[in-house]
Amino acid sequence: MITMEDIIREGNPTLREVASEVALPLSADDIKLGEEMMEFLKNSQDPVKAAELKLRGGVGLAAPQLDISKRIIAVHVPSGDLENPEPVLSAVMYNPKILSHSVQDACLGEGEGCLSVDREVPGYVVRHSKITLSYVDASGEKQKIRLKNYEAIVVQHEIDHLNGVMFYDHINQKNPFTLKDGVLVIE
Repeated sequence: MITMEDIIREGNPTLREVASEVALPLSADDIKLGEEMMEFLKNSQDPVKAAELKLRGGVGLAAPQLDISKRIIAVHVPSGDLENPEPVLSAVMYNPKILSHSVQDACLGEGEGCLSVDREVPGYVVRHSKITLSYVDASGEKQKIRLKNYEAIVVQHEIDHLNGVMFYDHINQKNPFTLKDGVLVIE
């Protein structure tokens, strides 16, 4: 079971490497890793389990954050709707690739955080508001999906980890809260 002790923190060189493609067909180890990453996200969002296991809440996790330089991400975005708790996005993605993106950019009004960063980093992290993505799922099937707004931002954050990019690399260093016209701010 993955815990916070397994997650490497900023400064570890693996977080700045470009991760390797995952060999297909998927190995049993890669499938198991994806399952464990998803289990961590679900546990981190369960208030009782998160407290018991001392987990910080997360909606995404990339293999490089576990010191494994492979192109694997897990995302589990809850709906926020208590009556319909089905997640709006829940997937383990092997070799995810952004095929296209919108011209319009977006950012989260509260900024972004990261399980590998133990400090607040204020500022807007500007990303594409819509993306079309391809990836291989755990059964080895190729998938293609379109995401927008929050879900698109979560996936872009995780794909950045596969490319050695941290979220704060996107923040304007001189004016962290300055946005170009037309950037959608998601609250």
